[in-house]
Amino acid sequence: MPCLLVQNDRLVKTVKFRNPTYVGDPVNAIKIYNEKEVDELILLDITATQQSRDPNFELVETVANECFMPLCYGGGVREVEHARRLFGIGVEKVAINSHAAEHEEIVGACAGEFGNQSIVLSIDVKKSWRGKRQVLIGGGRKKTSHDPVDYARRMENAGAGEILLTSIDRDGTWEGYDIDLIREVSGAVTIPVIACGGAGSVSDFGEAVSRGGASAVAAGSMVVYSGKDLGVLIKFPSREELECALK
Repeated sequence: MPCLLVQNDRLVKTVKFRNPTYVGDPVNAIKIYNEKEVDELILLDITATQQSRDPNFELVETVANECFMPLCYGGGVREVEHARRLFGIGVEKVAINSHAAEHEEIVGACAGEFGNQSIVLSIDVKKSWRGKRQVLIGGGRKKTSHDPVDYARRMENAGAGEILLTSIDRDGTWEGYDIDLIREVSGAVTIPVIACGGAGSVSDFGEAVSRGGASAVAAGSMVVYSGKDLGVLIKFPSREELECALK
């Protein structure tokens, strides 16, 4: 599924969560994904938390009205009321990241009111210089003491119905998913894990599922660029390509 990043209402793409580059208008991109018959779409506002602001409900509503496929939104969700408004304007799933790491009760509160299946726990992971993995929040700018495996297990117990697992080290690199990270997290929980960060080819999707144990895969650069170091091209693999990679 496409994982689209927005910054100040603009569609951007990052590399290792840094240097966001403008790639277009999110609504126009979604119209193309409609034509490509994408199964599901993830929209993340990467500056909402950094700027301590609420989700941009006006933008999300515009996107939801154009989106023919299920939409998952994340960014700035800090209250049950935020989730309520998002579901009210047409979002099917709400992703919670930074606030959950510091206020775990938000996960259970949202799951209790809207159902576990609609609450996604977004986990951003980076290796330290010693090679130890740790969960980062605030768009990858703030370290936590959380180990991703233990954290994923605890968030499942708190009520999360799905995990969006992103490798910061692989984001925008086209080097493939962090299979070891995916395997460790997916093996520790019973809820679906969506692998994100590093996809460079359709074969990487199959690796994340077959070797990593991911239930689904998300891609960013691969679906907004024509190739590494090449120009913008909103695209998506054909149904046949996906079926071949994931069979």
